[in-house]
Amino acid sequence: MTEAGLAARIDQDIIAAMKARDPERTGTLRMVKTAIKNKAIEKRQPLTEPEVQQVLTTLIKQRRESIEQFTKGNRPELAAKESAEIALIETYMPKAAGEDEVRALVHQAIAEIAASGAALGPKDMGAVMKAAQARIQAAGIRADGRMVSEIAKAELAK
Repeated sequence: MTEAGLAARIDQDIIAAMKARDPERTGTLRMVKTAIKNKAIEKRQPLTEPEVQQVLTTLIKQRRESIEQFTKGNRPELAAKESAEIALIETYMPKAAGEDEVRALVHQAIAEIAASGAALGPKDMGAVMKAAQARIQAAGIRADGRMVSEIAKAELAK
């Protein structure tokens, strides 16, 4: 799906939410559209598909951090609102990878780097992460960076 396709889909969903008189969905979609538009303005050209997905990933990450803060602050109603926003934003994202899938991609990345003849250790974490993230993106899936990091760290410690 192209950026124009995703933006058009969000526009259509905003209109549908407004017609259905669904203020929560309308507000969330407008916030998503604004974030994408702001990023395009900042870049001074239309966003590519991976860039749009990166904006959505950032929005999800912000919501997760907010949920953590609201839970600590004993505000479950605000945490529930953020959870609902995450669920809606995730409908526009590619499917999330499972731990086994991510582990396989990290193994491939480590094998690729090890093929160059270097003995791998914890110092190679950056190179492994970069290679693993590139493989994940090429596969058209998404994975939590923290999970990828933990798997890579565990594999490099072996």
